[in-house]
Amino acid sequence: MDLSTWLFFISITLVTTFSPGPAVLLAVTNSLNYGLRATFYSTLGNELGLLVIASLAILGLGAVLTTSTTLFLILKTIGAVYLIYLGIRQWRSKNKLFSPDAPQSHTQTQRDGVSFLQGFLVATTNPKAILFFTALFPQFITLDKPLTLQFSILIATFAFLSATALMGYGFLANRSKQWFSAGNRTLLFNRIFGGLFITLGIGLLQWNERN
Repeated sequence: MDLSTWLFFISITLVTTFSPGPAVLLAVTNSLNYGLRATFYSTLGNELGLLVIASLAILGLGAVLTTSTTLFLILKTIGAVYLIYLGIRQWRSKNKLFSPDAPQSHTQTQRDGVSFLQGFLVATTNPKAILFFTALFPQFITLDKPLTLQFSILIATFAFLSATALMGYGFLANRSKQWFSAGNRTLLFNRIFGGLFITLGIGLLQWNERN
């Protein structure tokens, strides 16, 4: 995998991992209710869940990539369209992850194991996760190079940036709750990330035409 391909993958992964979703919601909720320790363990659980989902996706992709060039090109096109779809959905989202009315519960300390299990279940029970990995990874795979090494680089990169995003949100929730809940800042946040998804999806379509 050449450097330009890897950097392009990083740019898409940054938008993906920092865009609000179930894992981000869990990280924020745990941070608000139980502190950053709970967010840390739910993040570990989430990363393990992502590893399981990515492995399942790769098992299916490996067979496709080595048997059908046509299916490979179809998957790449679907991946670009899927990013555009995510962008439109994000643009229209009205979720307010930093609402000051988020439920609080301080009656007991949440165990680390419970937080870990929550993160794992959020990752593995989200059907969009396996679709995302299946759609995204083919964009950056070169068929005439070792697939295992390429997949390993992609998974490691995604996992690192995902963990960074979740912990960052957990920290931000503790420090900036009131700021994000004011006015239309959350709406603006969704519009920015939605626009980035759409732009990257269009960029992938053009990338596929050139490669």
